[in-house]
Amino acid sequence: MSKPKISATPADGLEEYLLNLTRRRFFGSVANTFAAGFGGAALAQLLGRNASAALPGLSPGLSQRAVLGADGLPAAAAPEVGPHFAPKAKRVIYMHMEGAPSQLDLYDYKPELVQRFNEDLPDSVRNGQRITGMTSGQARFPVAPTKFRFDRFENNEDGLWLSEVLPHTGKIAKDMCLINSMHTQAINHEPGITFFQTGTEQPGRPSFGSWMSYGLGSMNNNLPSFVVMITQGVGNMQALSARFWGSGFLPSEHQGCRLRSGRDAVLYLRDPEGVTREDRREMLDLVGQLNEEEFAESLDPEVRARIAQHEMAYRMQMSVPELTDFSDEDPATLEMYGPDVHTPGSFAANCLLARRLAERDVRFIQLYMRGWDQHGNLPGELGAQAKAVDQAQSALVQDLKRRGLLDETLVLWAGEFGRTVYSQGQLARDNYGRDHHPRCFSVWVAGGGFKGGITYGKTDEYSYNIVENPVEVHDLHATMLHLLGLNHEKLVYRAQGRDYRLTDVKGRIVRDILA
Repeated sequence: MSKPKISATPADGLEEYLLNLTRRRFFGSVANTFAAGFGGAALAQLLGRNASAALPGLSPGLSQRAVLGADGLPAAAAPEVGPHFAPKAKRVIYMHMEGAPSQLDLYDYKPELVQRFNEDLPDSVRNGQRITGMTSGQARFPVAPTKFRFDRFENNEDGLWLSEVLPHTGKIAKDMCLINSMHTQAINHEPGITFFQTGTEQPGRPSFGSWMSYGLGSMNNNLPSFVVMITQGVGNMQALSARFWGSGFLPSEHQGCRLRSGRDAVLYLRDPEGVTREDRREMLDLVGQLNEEEFAESLDPEVRARIAQHEMAYRMQMSVPELTDFSDEDPATLEMYGPDVHTPGSFAANCLLARRLAERDVRFIQLYMRGWDQHGNLPGELGAQAKAVDQAQSALVQDLKRRGLLDETLVLWAGEFGRTVYSQGQLARDNYGRDHHPRCFSVWVAGGGFKGGITYGKTDEYSYNIVENPVEVHDLHATMLHLLGLNHEKLVYRAQGRDYRLTDVKGRIVRDILA
């Protein structure tokens, strides 16, 4: 081990000495005789090339982290990354309806509530469960039946009931697995979204897409493995934090890359005027050399992550304009997604982009649709929101299916929690609002190894409590990871002295919904 540098003050010298005693420095120095070979393989992986070509005996699909270890330890002590077994799905398209859609008005059909209009929700049903400060001061909790008609699709006892505001979604009912028994811990938006994205309400953990990128690596050298798109809805908008698609303590190359609408889909990707592509290449080569020198000195993996991100940005200068150009789409496809497909940033345009990303083997594609937070005027606002997503989400599934991509693509549609059966504020038969409700809500999944055309789980007559087959967020994550060929208990990363995973210490595979 080389001697640590001694700074001008004793305190600075001690700090430098302690930094040089880290495990990364120790094992890096011990491995100095063969670092060149492993270092080249690591760089190849970061640049999107298959490390197995550089290292004989390394199984395809295993990243360099399985060789060097997630925190610099030798392979024998490294956490396992995948795939751990043959996957059913290769990628995920996750549509998150930010604001929490009402399951009562979309998916969880309760026709008997019509007879209970304006009755107080019985105490035996609420059972002292916590409620938000927005309705805790109400004198009454009046039952608000949905004003929307429901229709049944797939004529069998397991067929799906869907609201009239989702007529196009009914066309993919045979591909949907509707889960009406989801529940979560969080009762407010920020922790609720954080929990659904990262498996915990605590900010700072890696998002689902980052875990998948870490565990499975990239399938495309020219695009990020994790891409995010956002659509502005109508009504009340909750904030969307970039940490929802952040990598947390995972290496930063696994964070989500946001695609924006407008002239520049990715900020700062375009070269300034007067800078040629050859100029950019020379600059990157020089910066890469400097970063290699820094890595040789510090052995900091984030230095290699910077190299990878610079190279990815260089390749994206060519791949992103081609991705976002719809001119090669046939008119029938554009018509299937609806008229909004021509509006950049619309949910329809983002759904078509999601299909194009799936074709290009991007691992994790996340679409956020804002505006589902309907505390008042729910019928009007929810109707507008549903209209904005209905045709596009149906077209996405149909488009994937006709191109042979649905079987290997796991599609998830979810919000962060559900809505109460009682009205918040004034109640009328055609106008009401609903408060947050984590005890039960609905999500649906399609493709990627899930059964289609079924409803799973059941709530009580008020859609307030689960009475059959509860599914917790960790269970959903564990099941999705299973279909992706990942054992959720083995997909771990050591940080700050402990092993972390997406499902924390929980999660079970819900096998009844697997095909």
